[in-house]
Amino acid sequence: MRTLCASTLIGEAFVIGLAGLVAMNLSGYSAATVWTVSGVAMVLCVLLCGMVGRPGGIAIGWVLQIGLVASGFVVSTMFFLGTAFAGLWWAAVHYGRRIDEFKARNAA
Repeated sequence: MRTLCASTLIGEAFVIGLAGLVAMNLSGYSAATVWTVSGVAMVLCVLLCGMVGRPGGIAIGWVLQIGLVASGFVVSTMFFLGTAFAGLWWAAVHYGRRIDEFKARNAA
């Protein structure tokens, strides 16, 4: 599960960075505001890669997914991309757990 979730989060970090570039040019927010919010979200994605296996890591990931979808109010394309990444996050968690269970059964 960790590998699938971490891959999704690293992809999200890149998308958030690119969305920050778009938001800087298309939104009415200052560059400092856009990069502060985008930077915090990107750092959270990277830090969350290491927290996925810990208690609460998956829940924080879901909060991040909601924030990513909500960023569509600033950059409308993020409604689509946020929903796509939320689907990838669900798949990573769901199928990652199945893979972990399968590995545990085969190891026993």
